[in-house]
Amino acid sequence: MEKIWAKGETTFRTEILTEDVLRGGKMRDLTHGKIKGGCRLVREFSFSKAPVFPDSDKEYFVFPGFCDVHVHLREPGFFYKESIRTGTMAAARGGFTAVCAMPNLDPVPDSRENLLKEIGIIARDAVINVYPYAALTVGEKGLVAADLEGTSDLCVAYSDDGKGVQRRDTMLSLMERAEKLGKIVAAHCEDESLLRGGYIHDGIYAKTHGHKGICSESEYLQIERDLALAEETGVKYHVCHVSAKESVELIRKAKKRGADVTCETAPHYLVLDENDLREEGRFKMNPPLRSEKDRLALIEGIKDGTIDMIATDHAPHSAEEKSRGLSGSAFGIVGLETAFPVLYTELVRKGVITADRLIGLMAVEPRRRFGIPFGKSKNNFVTLSSGENVGDFSVWELGEEYEIDPEEFVSKGRATPFEGRRVFGRNIATFVNGKEVYSSAEKGR
Repeated sequence: MEKIWAKGETTFRTEILTEDVLRGGKMRDLTHGKIKGGCRLVREFSFSKAPVFPDSDKEYFVFPGFCDVHVHLREPGFFYKESIRTGTMAAARGGFTAVCAMPNLDPVPDSRENLLKEIGIIARDAVINVYPYAALTVGEKGLVAADLEGTSDLCVAYSDDGKGVQRRDTMLSLMERAEKLGKIVAAHCEDESLLRGGYIHDGIYAKTHGHKGICSESEYLQIERDLALAEETGVKYHVCHVSAKESVELIRKAKKRGADVTCETAPHYLVLDENDLREEGRFKMNPPLRSEKDRLALIEGIKDGTIDMIATDHAPHSAEEKSRGLSGSAFGIVGLETAFPVLYTELVRKGVITADRLIGLMAVEPRRRFGIPFGKSKNNFVTLSSGENVGDFSVWELGEEYEIDPEEFVSKGRATPFEGRRVFGRNIATFVNGKEVYSSAEKGR
């Protein structure tokens, strides 16, 4: 039995593994044999070295390697939170074969010299493909433009993630320069003048429990500003971690006008809202969990194509930094190891979106927008419609329900709002360029 994953001109095919490779297990089509795209099927899937699939009574599924365009690997500068090594190992455990690393580091990669320091660590320690961002402004302070020209050949895109560029004229200049370089500007949209000390959504929970709220205007008004600038300059513009219903509508309208804009949201914004908040640091992130209406608008956005991709915004912190409740904890949660199980359980199994759409959001569209290739291999591959043999993929067992336990994480970070949630989908093995970089058998889980 064979399966085609189709999205535009890109088609992925998953095929049966032989019984000897599966050790008695079997593969089946995730959508019961339904084939899209009308492409010719070619039965070819092989391993030069068979992974271990010990349970003969289980079914296994092969997916193209996921790609996360928004992660914080914390190195250099914040090794105690995460390292290139632990962050990429966590990504591999989650089925990711490529990630884009945000620039809120020490030193900030705002110059060629600083960016090369990060790249050196990546080359030494990463177990998957890592594509670094370069900063938009010096020190990510939003005042002086960084050396965009000096870093353009080394970075995947530009961003000051963690901070919004506050001045309109500064962002205009940055977009004009990025457009000339043919690079994406990925924006953390946040008008700091509207924050007023807030740290969770300015909604029912904040008012009921006496917390300071972050209004949705702080996000969508800056998106509105940037969309106008993007249309004026023609720059490739990408909106990070969209959380508000107004943001979705603004982006939807901009796309209809022909703006070169894409956007992402994160698993927690699709699955959780302010009604799920607890007085714990693991529920604190920026942007915050917003209202149910916002969450439903995001769902509609991924269904109609307004939202192009899902990114985790994986942002690990130390246990102490996340132990101070909602008011005092650092912003940020981890997400690389839970993204697919949570989304598959809550969206695919419940019929919100198809498996095809989820793979598009997590693997296809991020690569298409950011120009990130799939790895190649002569022996281990998923076959693209172009005939290329792709060596970036993961193998999943989807039938067993289990509980998310942060103590099993490879990441140094443990703060997840999904702790204790029961999910389906366990990664068995991840391959990059045909080489196994993660095995559940080797990890004992």
